[in-house]
Amino acid sequence: MSQLFRPAHRHCLSLVGLLLFFLCGAVSAGSDPWAPFDAPWFDQAGTAEGLPQSIITSIAQDQRGLVWVGTMVGLVRYDGYRTQVFDTRYGSTPGLPDAYVRSLLALSDGGLLIGTNAGGLVRLDPATNRFHSYPIGANGTSDSKIYDLADDHAGGVWIATDSGLDHLDLHTDTITRLQTGADTAPRNFSVMQDRAGNLWLGNNQGLFERHAGSTTFERPDHPVGTVASVLDNQIWAIHEDRAGRLWVGSGQAGAAYRDTVGQWHPVPGFSGYRNGAQQSTVRDLLEVAPDTMWIATDGSGVLAYTVDGSQLRQIKHDPAIASSLPGDSVRGLLQDRSGNIWVATDLGLAHTNPNARMAFSLLPSPLEQNALSDTSVRGIYVDTRGRIWLGLGSGRIDMIDLAAGRMSHLQLSGNQLHRDVQTFVEAADGSILVGTQGLARIDPDTLAIQPSILPALENKPVLSLQRDGSRILIGTYDGLYRYDTGSGALDHVGHDANDPSSLGSDTVREIARVGDSWWYGTTHGISIAGSTLARDGFENLIHRRDDPSSLPQNYISSITLDPQQRLWVSTFGGLGVIDHYSPGGPYRFRTIGVAQGLANDKISGVQYDDHGNLWISTSNGVSMIDSDTQAVHNLGPRDGLHISSYVYVGAARAPGGELLFGGIGGLTVIRPHWRAPTAAAAPLTITHAIVNGNEVPFGELPRDGQSIQLDSRSRNLRLDFALLDYQTPLETSYSYRMEGIDDDWTKIPRGSLPSAIYTNLPHGDYQLHLRAATHGMQPHTVETRVSITVKPRWYETTISRLIAILLLIALVVVLVHLRTLYLRRQATQLQRQIDEHTRDLLAANQRLDELASTDGLTGVYNRRRFLELAGGVRERAQGRSVCIALFDLDRFKQINDTHGHLAGDAVIRGAIEVIKQHCRQDDLVGRYGGEEFVLCLPDTSLEHAQEITERICAALASTTVAHDGRSIPVTVSIGIAALHPGESIEQWLSRADKALYEAKHNGRNRCATAS
Repeated sequence: MSQLFRPAHRHCLSLVGLLLFFLCGAVSAGSDPWAPFDAPWFDQAGTAEGLPQSIITSIAQDQRGLVWVGTMVGLVRYDGYRTQVFDTRYGSTPGLPDAYVRSLLALSDGGLLIGTNAGGLVRLDPATNRFHSYPIGANGTSDSKIYDLADDHAGGVWIATDSGLDHLDLHTDTITRLQTGADTAPRNFSVMQDRAGNLWLGNNQGLFERHAGSTTFERPDHPVGTVASVLDNQIWAIHEDRAGRLWVGSGQAGAAYRDTVGQWHPVPGFSGYRNGAQQSTVRDLLEVAPDTMWIATDGSGVLAYTVDGSQLRQIKHDPAIASSLPGDSVRGLLQDRSGNIWVATDLGLAHTNPNARMAFSLLPSPLEQNALSDTSVRGIYVDTRGRIWLGLGSGRIDMIDLAAGRMSHLQLSGNQLHRDVQTFVEAADGSILVGTQGLARIDPDTLAIQPSILPALENKPVLSLQRDGSRILIGTYDGLYRYDTGSGALDHVGHDANDPSSLGSDTVREIARVGDSWWYGTTHGISIAGSTLARDGFENLIHRRDDPSSLPQNYISSITLDPQQRLWVSTFGGLGVIDHYSPGGPYRFRTIGVAQGLANDKISGVQYDDHGNLWISTSNGVSMIDSDTQAVHNLGPRDGLHISSYVYVGAARAPGGELLFGGIGGLTVIRPHWRAPTAAAAPLTITHAIVNGNEVPFGELPRDGQSIQLDSRSRNLRLDFALLDYQTPLETSYSYRMEGIDDDWTKIPRGSLPSAIYTNLPHGDYQLHLRAATHGMQPHTVETRVSITVKPRWYETTISRLIAILLLIALVVVLVHLRTLYLRRQATQLQRQIDEHTRDLLAANQRLDELASTDGLTGVYNRRRFLELAGGVRERAQGRSVCIALFDLDRFKQINDTHGHLAGDAVIRGAIEVIKQHCRQDDLVGRYGGEEFVLCLPDTSLEHAQEITERICAALASTTVAHDGRSIPVTVSIGIAALHPGESIEQWLSRADKALYEAKHNGRNRCATAS
C-alpha cells in the first residue's frame, strides 16, 4: 500500500442540488414558501483535492472526527484539508488486501473496519496504523465480498457478505457464521440491528427479520401491493430513524417505511414500479432532520422525503450550477458530528451544511424552472400581491410567486432585448413598470409585456423608479423625468451648472420618499425637494472634505429611513447615517465603513429587518449592523452566504420578512430570524504528526491537554491540525504559538495547510497552543494545548554539566599558572624591545613631523602647517599689528614652458632663499602653492611690512637664477594685508590676495597693500 498526502485545496466549489417536485400541486400553507427555491449548497472534494478517483463507494467518521472515504482504488483519510491514501501497500508493510472498498464502520477504539469487494474484511489498528485481514472461509467471513457492516450495540459487528451473514466479536476478534434459513438467498446486501434488538437482513430475496431473543429469520408482515413489491425485492439499504420508524430501500422497486405501530407505508412517487419501469437502486438511507429522510439512489441523485408530507424532492446534479450535487449515482450518505451531510457520488465527494440557513443563493440555470434565467440580479421589487420581480441582464425578468412556489421567466423584445433591467415600480392600476432602455409595462395578470411605452425615453437607460399617486418618477443618466399615467404628460428636470439649487447631477440613481419630502440620490450627492412637482429650489447635500459630518461620498446608491427614524445613505465611500432624522435638517451624518468593521466601503443595497437591524450589501459581501449596539457583523459561508460581490443597488424585503440582495452570480435571500441550532463546537484536532522523524499512529496522536516527547537524537516536530467541522476551511483562520520559543502567534496564511513545524528544538518543557478562529454571524475561537518535552542529550544533563564545570575550573587554574610563568619570562625581553623601539619611534616621529610640516622642494612650511602657525599668530595678536604678504612669481608659466620644469623648480628654490634672507627670526615663510609663497610678519605695521616686501621685490629683480648654463631673471608681485580686528584668517588672506591681484594688474614686479 502506498501512502500519499495531498492538500485538499478547499476552493469551495459552488455546488447546488436543485429541488424538483415529483408531486404536483401548490406549496402547502404551513411549509417554507422558499423551499422550492432553496437548494443545498454542496462543497466538493475530488481528485483535485487528493482523492485517488472520483467514484466514492462509502463514508464513515471515526472516533476523533476524521472522515474516511472508500473508493474503488483505495481508502482515504480526510481532515478537510489533507487526504491520506491507503491501497494495497503501506510503505514496507502490507496494506489492504483489495483496494476496492465497499463498506466502512468506525469503531469505538478509534479503529476502522473495512469491507472490501474481493479481499474480505480488514481492521485498521489505530495503535500501529497497520491493517489486519480476517480469514475468508473457515473461522472467517463467508465470502470475500463484503456488502455491509452494522454495529450490534454489544461489542460486535454484523457482516453482510455475498455468501452469508457473519458476526464479529471485537473482544475476541473471532467471526461466527449465522444460519439465515431456507427462504433467504446466500447474498446479503444490508444488515441492521434496531434499538429493540431485532436484526434486519437485506437479502437478495427481500427483507427478513430476526426478533430479539430468536434465532430464526422470517419475512415481516406487510400488505400486498406496492409495499410488497419493495420488501420482496433486493434490499440494499435499511435504516431506523429517531422516532423508531424502519426505512427500507430496494434494488428496483424504490423504498418503503414501517411506522412506530408496525404499519408499512410507501414513499409517494418512489415505491413500486412506475408504469412498469424499475426505480433506481437505493444505496443508502439517512435521516437528516426529524421525520426527513434522504434516499441515496444509483442514478437519480438524492430524494428527500418528509413523513406525512406530500412532497418528494429530488436533489441532483445540474451541470449549469457548480454547487449542485457532483453526480447522480449516490452510493453513501453520512451526517457528521457537526451536522454536515456527506454524499458519496460517482463524480466525487460532496458535503453540505444544513444549518447554514441564514442566507441562501438562488442561482442561474437553463435546465430548471425555479432557477434564474441570467447570472446577475440588478433590480428587485416586491409588488402589492407579494410577488418578487427580478431585473436581470439581456432584457430578462424573473418573477417569483411564493404562494404558488413557482418562478416565471419573461423576456423583453425590440430595442430592450439586450438591455439590463435595473428597476421596477407598480403603477396605480397594478401594472408593473420596468426600467430598462426606456420604460416597459407588464400586465399583472397575464404577464404580457408592452415594450417602450414612452417613445421619448426609448434611448435612455432608466436607473430608478418611484410612484407618487399617478405620477411616475424616472431617474436616468439624463436627469429626472416625471410621467403622469393619467394624462400621459412627460416632463424633465435636469442639472443646471449655473444654479446651485438645481438637481445635483443628471445621473439619478435612487429616488426615495423620506417623510413628506423626496430625496434624489445622484452621482454628486443628494437633492431634496418638498414635492415631486419641484423643478428647482433643491436642497443639495454633498461630501465636503473639511466637514466629517457631511456625506461620506457623493456617489449615492440607496436611501432608507428605518422605523427608529434613522436615515441611512449608502455611498461608494461608506454608509452615512443620521441617528435622529428631522425634516428640514440639520443633516449631520456619521460614517460607518471599513474602520467600523465593514468588509468594504462601497455600499450598494440597504434593508432593515423586523428588529430594526440594518442589512447592507457591499462590493464583497453582506453585513448586518445591530440596531442596539451598532456593532457590525459580516456574513460568511458558514451562514449560507456564497455570493461574494454586490455592485447593484437591487435590494428588497420579501412578504415574510426575508431580505433580498442582488449580486453578481445570483440572488441572495437572507433570513434575519434564522438561528442555527445550538451544537457543541467542533474540536481542533491534531490529525497527523511526525515526531523524531517518525509518523505517529492515529491512536497515539495527542489530544487537548496531552503531551508529546521528543528524544535527544532528533528534535524535529511537525503537527498537522484542523478544525473538524468541515465548513468553509478557507474562511477559518489558524495560528499557533509555542511558549518559550515563540514571542507571538504564528499566523498561517489563508489557503495554506494548518501545520506547526519546529526543528532543532532546545531541550526542555514547552506548551504548544493551536488556535482556530471562525468568522461570520456566530464567530468563535477554539484552542488546543499540547505539552512538549524535549529530552536532553548526554552532555546537556545536570551531572554532565557539573563535571564539565569542575574540569574547566581545574584546566583554567593550570593554564593560569603556566601563563604566569611564561609572561614573567617574556616581560623582561619585551621591556628591552620596548625601550629600543621607543627611541626609534621618537626619531621617526620627529622626521615625520618635519615631512608633514615642510615643503619638499623649498624646505619652508607647507600650506597646511603655515596656516596653523599663522592662525596661532592671529590669535595671539590681541590688538598688535600683524601683516601677511602673498608672493606670486611673475610669468612663471613662461619660465616652465621656455626652460622646463626643472628650471622652474630652481627658480622657486632661489626665490625662497631670497625671501628667507630678508626675514626675521619670528617671521613665518611658507609655500602657498605652485609659484605662490606667503610670509607672516608678527608685530609689524603695514608700513614696515611694505618696506620689507619692497626690499624682497628689489632683491629678486636684481637676481638671476642659473640653470643648465643659462641665467633666468626673476620678478615677483606681492600683496600685503594687515590683520583687522575680528577677521578670520581666510578673510585676511583674501584681502592679501586682492592686493596681489592689484600688483599684477598694475604691471607686476611690485607691491600693493590691501585697505
